[in-house]
Amino acid sequence: MTTEQIQTQRSNIAIIILAAGASTRMGRPKQLLLYQGRSFVQSAAEMAIASVCEPVVVVLGANAEQIRSQVNQLPVNIVENLNWACGMSSSINSGIQFLNSLSQKIEAVVIILCDQPFLSTQVINQLVNAYHSTKKAIIASEYAGTLGVPALFSERFFSELTTLKENAGAKKVIHNHLDQVFSIPFPQGNIDIDTPKDYEQLLS
Repeated sequence: MTTEQIQTQRSNIAIIILAAGASTRMGRPKQLLLYQGRSFVQSAAEMAIASVCEPVVVVLGANAEQIRSQVNQLPVNIVENLNWACGMSSSINSGIQFLNSLSQKIEAVVIILCDQPFLSTQVINQLVNAYHSTKKAIIASEYAGTLGVPALFSERFFSELTTLKENAGAKKVIHNHLDQVFSIPFPQGNIDIDTPKDYEQLLS
């Protein structure tokens, strides 16, 4: 891939990091849990910054001030979702609304979570490369017999993403349009960290 191609991609494919949840099952903000020397949210932000995606948007909600300190020195756009208690859909809505407010044309968005510890810049870039090469409108990750995030959505799905309700996530949009989906394998995408036991297993 040429530098020119990468620059083109950087200019019009955004990335949203969903980091607004209250981590009720963990008992403390999982965004702040350390793995390989970095908090989950810092690690996700740094991977996003290193990818071909730009701008990088971090959506905060519960414990926003604590979590903000992990990323406010990084070149990211921090969006605070005041309705975070309404579920993941409200954070997706906040992120998309921010993108819609920009003067630049955003062609597509990659949506990621900060609690998939095996996510990498390479996986993010694979989604973008597949979008360009297949011309499919949705590029989803495939793991454990399902399709989910991290996933890329063409701009044509932005309005649908903003109409999700409560805890419906981006997966709902993927399954509504399976004929427009191309998937890439990400077997470790099945590992997310929701409980203290999950975190213990990750560290061991």
